[in-house]
Amino acid sequence: FQMKRDSGYSTMAEQQKQEEKLWDAVKISAYVLGTGLLIFTALVNSVSWCVQSIWDSLGHFCQTTWLMIYYQFEGKEWTIFLLGAALVPGLAFWCFNGIFMVADVTGKPTFITRYRIQLGKNDPVDTKKLRQAIYTALCNQFFVSLPMLVPMFYVMKWWGNTFSKELPTFCWFLVELSIFTVIEEILFYYTHRLVHLPLLYKHIHKKHHEWTAPIGVVSIYAHPLEHIISNTLPVLTGPMIMGSHIVSIAAWHSLALLTTSISHCGYHLPFLPSPEFHDFHHLKFNQCYGVLGVLDYLHGTDTVFRQSKAYERHRVLLSLTPLSESIPEAPKSAE
Repeated sequence: FQMKRDSGYSTMAEQQKQEEKLWDAVKISAYVLGTGLLIFTALVNSVSWCVQSIWDSLGHFCQTTWLMIYYQFEGKEWTIFLLGAALVPGLAFWCFNGIFMVADVTGKPTFITRYRIQLGKNDPVDTKKLRQAIYTALCNQFFVSLPMLVPMFYVMKWWGNTFSKELPTFCWFLVELSIFTVIEEILFYYTHRLVHLPLLYKHIHKKHHEWTAPIGVVSIYAHPLEHIISNTLPVLTGPMIMGSHIVSIAAWHSLALLTTSISHCGYHLPFLPSPEFHDFHHLKFNQCYGVLGVLDYLHGTDTVFRQSKAYERHRVLLSLTPLSESIPEAPKSAE
């Protein structure tokens, strides 16, 4: 009986110790979680405050700069439109591609050329073909794109807010940018597939595909008719539908030209969008017609691409090791 009673006391003591340990664990957990929550809240508030302060300052700077330009050219809406829709994007295009052309012709600097996608191609680039590409690109800009801005100018004036003194908010610009991107993807995909029809390809689109290993300036190396329906209209349509501000138009046109230049540049550079998708189109002709790849997936026009090494490399490169080294092509089987 005494043994049973001692055993009972022992069991109760152990249970009490376990309850105390459990309670201590709960208190420690509550302390750690509470402290962590307070620190997290403080950090979030600090980061939010910093971001908001930076954004407010940036917004004030942009608004002030725009007003300076506006008052400089007050009443000269066509001049403002030409600067925003043509000159700024054009300078962005040629400055950006000028860097790549130096690399294409000289093979230097190596921190660019080591990221070449199609190894051994354009190494160095054929200067005669390059001069022809530059000439065609300039002709398309001056004699095709520029005249197309005239009707766009009058559409923008009809909307009435394109040349307003107040800039659109950044949030609204992001909404516009999303809509522009969707419209461009739809129009470019279907017009691009259209010019791949045998008759149109032979007489129109074949010019663009003379470059199976493209370079940046080739992005607007095309037959004038193709430049109208596939290159220019998909980019102009979004802002015309939305009645966008000229600053939004300038940013969108510049972004569109830089994006297509990256897609054609022939180099998969670190921290830039992957050009593997469109480079594969130039290599295989009947794959990857779109910009984002969404419609290619829906229509099954990327099946060969998805089975290739190029698909494995189709991502943003976050290291300095070229993907042609980390994900090399499979060795060719012996015949």
